[in-house]
Amino acid sequence: MPDIIRLPSNRVWRTYPGGKFLDVLDGKQTASDDHFPEDWIASTTRAVNKGREHLTDEGISRVAVEDGKKITELFAYAPQKMLGEKHFSRFGANSGFLLKFLDSQIRLHIQCHPTVEFAEKYLNSSSGKTEGYYILKIRDEVLEPYIYLGFQEPPGYNAYKKAICQQDQKSILAPFQKIPVKPGDAFIVPGGLPHAIGEGIFMVEIMEPTDFAVRIEFERGGYILPEASRFMGRDVDFALSMFDFTAYTPEKIKEKFFIKPQTEYSGSGSIIDSIFDTRSTACFRVKHCTVKNTLCLEKNSFLIVIILSGSGKIQAGAETLEAKIYDKFFIPFGSANVRLLSETGMECLCALPPEV
Repeated sequence: MPDIIRLPSNRVWRTYPGGKFLDVLDGKQTASDDHFPEDWIASTTRAVNKGREHLTDEGISRVAVEDGKKITELFAYAPQKMLGEKHFSRFGANSGFLLKFLDSQIRLHIQCHPTVEFAEKYLNSSSGKTEGYYILKIRDEVLEPYIYLGFQEPPGYNAYKKAICQQDQKSILAPFQKIPVKPGDAFIVPGGLPHAIGEGIFMVEIMEPTDFAVRIEFERGGYILPEASRFMGRDVDFALSMFDFTAYTPEKIKEKFFIKPQTEYSGSGSIIDSIFDTRSTACFRVKHCTVKNTLCLEKNSFLIVIILSGSGKIQAGAETLEAKIYDKFFIPFGSANVRLLSETGMECLCALPPEV
């Protein structure tokens, strides 16, 4: 069993267009936007796409070793090596979170995801869908990148329900103000908070391991959502019961949901900053690493490494692999002496599961 697994592309169909930059990363001669705007990274989560139910493995990653096995098969075959005994006992042959590249051409639907409490009560799931976003780059043509996050001017329940049923887009968008974002920004999106990612954003997204979402706009980019894809097969009251109707000013959004990195290590030019941790969520962890020469990674779990800039090498056990921008690697729990090496400088994100 390898000590480092290079992760291939795992494009997943979605209801909105994008993915042009992902095409570039995949080496396609002609890059274009389509309905495969996401790359699910070391995913053990099945995508929920109405009309594509026959694709029973859509969303689940395959690996470039062991004859292209599904990553869930690899985890089940060697759980202690890959995941660790404690993690496997709690989550089974699953990562415990979902990690993606997301490359939007257009603004996404206004949507909302459940909290854990809501999911337990109504969806027979121990996971909701709290998310964390880390902005990587903005398309050149987008001069004022933004997200919608929470209601700035909360609507009345009945009036908003009417706006949704009539698809009055002006009224649907009226409670929101655009929240500016830029590369390097990180923010948490708790379950219950209505939101939408703006157009032209390429980012890393990490979340609880579900594909739960209600969408209150039925058409985006020329695609009309099937009824079953709007409110998870339920009605508008079910959808709105997920929503947090609290008023959040843009200043409050920045204060409460944008993440201030916390330095965990600094030495010899290398830095480790914690981005997502128990300050914001217990559902997943993300660290940002700045590498100069050699950075040793102490770990108590498996981890996924995404190279954000520069180039270098990644070592674990007896293996060494070349690493360049946007490469992705899975480092098993049982791999020892994990090191990142770069003489010219390299940045990466390390994604880790919940503490067990």
